[in-house]
Amino acid sequence: MKKVLVFGTFDILHPGHLYFLREAKGRGDTLVAVVALDETVKQVKGKSPQNNQEQRMENLLKTGIVDKAVLGNPGDKHLIIEQLRPDVICLGYDQKFFTENLKENLAQRGINAEIIRIGSYYPEKYKSSKLKSS
Repeated sequence: MKKVLVFGTFDILHPGHLYFLREAKGRGDTLVAVVALDETVKQVKGKSPQNNQEQRMENLLKTGIVDKAVLGNPGDKHLIIEQLRPDVICLGYDQKFFTENLKENLAQRGINAEIIRIGSYYPEKYKSSKLKSS
């Protein structure tokens, strides 16, 4: 069984997210989504998400695409990857936070996951920051 891991805020689920999740799911047998903690979102984006972390996890599971949703860690952001030990990690086309030197950081932990960056799906239309401001 090939385990695929994605991570993000997943605040307002839109067609771009669904495209990303379907593409990621197609890279393996099981799709696990790591949902950013509310405190992490506020830290990284400078504001709280519209939906709390429990609601965001529930919404992901309701899509029927994600097999399992878990919360990230408050300190070491890569610890959850170490705990879940995925075969594949899929990143969004514009995902930058906690991805710099990801391959090297994971190798130091004994994780040799394939890292795939999924292309965009109409980013001029379906991007969370654009949808929130409209």
